[in-house]
Amino acid sequence: MKKIVFIGIILIFCFCSTSKKAVRTPLLNSQTFLLAEVSTDKNYGFSEKKPIKVGGVDRQEGPWNERRFLNALAGPNGEEISYYRLGSCCPVKSKNGLNGIGALDIYRVTWDGSKDTVSLYINMYDYEELKAPVGFTIKHKSPLKWWP
Repeated sequence: MKKIVFIGIILIFCFCSTSKKAVRTPLLNSQTFLLAEVSTDKNYGFSEKKPIKVGGVDRQEGPWNERRFLNALAGPNGEEISYYRLGSCCPVKSKNGLNGIGALDIYRVTWDGSKDTVSLYINMYDYEELKAPVGFTIKHKSPLKWWP
């Protein structure tokens, strides 16, 4: 019986440790992620409840990853975008944050012909598969889907 419990504990440990691996997004170059698709979730990136999780704080690359993500985006018709960091907001729970807490960064994004700027919420503490938010296109689309 002890062997079965021991094996069960080992399997749980292995499953939990492998399910929390960081999602690695390939790079087009040192300043740009290579994205594969556009999200179908209309709230993805536009709400503090559904931030874009670029990660990187654990490797001292959080702000770089935010810019790498933004550099991969284009306007709805492929227009060059411009962006600036508005500031931080919204505490989030994260094992990579200070005492388990991080904050989201808000970026204002625009492009030629846009009527207004768009706010994107970005989490540099946690990782997920990155997608372009609805209404954006991808500068250089990856032909492959990448997994951790």
